[in-house]
Amino acid sequence: MGIASRAGLRAWLRAPGSLSRRLAALGERYQVQVLRQTVAPLRAAERRALGLPRRGCTVVREVILHVDGQPLVWARSALHVAALAGPWKALKGLGSKPLGHLLYADPRVARSELQPRRLARHGHTWRQMARQWEAATGVAPSSQMLWSRNSVFTRHGARLRVMELFAPGLGGSRPPKP
Repeated sequence: MGIASRAGLRAWLRAPGSLSRRLAALGERYQVQVLRQTVAPLRAAERRALGLPRRGCTVVREVILHVDGQPLVWARSALHVAALAGPWKALKGLGSKPLGHLLYADPRVARSELQPRRLARHGHTWRQMARQWEAATGVAPSSQMLWSRNSVFTRHGARLRVMELFAPGLGGSRPPKP
């Protein structure tokens, strides 16, 4: 993957379309490692992105995306629990399949603009990612693993928020065309 560059990482943060397809094109073996899928309380950023009230729960799925055994992306998706019984019910049986297959196979799914964001190194999301990353890979994540992109997918009025946090080594390569 090479040494990270700002321009390289910026290209990944802005790359349209399926991240899964772009990552799979980087190597021989693409893998989704499911860390957890559970019902959890709403987080403020997710609540705002999903247009939900202060109270309620979301279904959360957290994964690490690997290419040729190398962990490159930690991702978290969240949706209101009611949407799991409706437009997003296919998420229940997704398992280790890429979420991108579900999102880009249906022309009725619309995606918001990508929103790059730098995480606070000691914030809740970063600390949670770091614990999961180390437990899953055996090594601590780079302290430079701070850049993410967020987007919201809408299907039949129900929203699904996806946050993808990039390992800095990914910035050493340009995202391939899908």
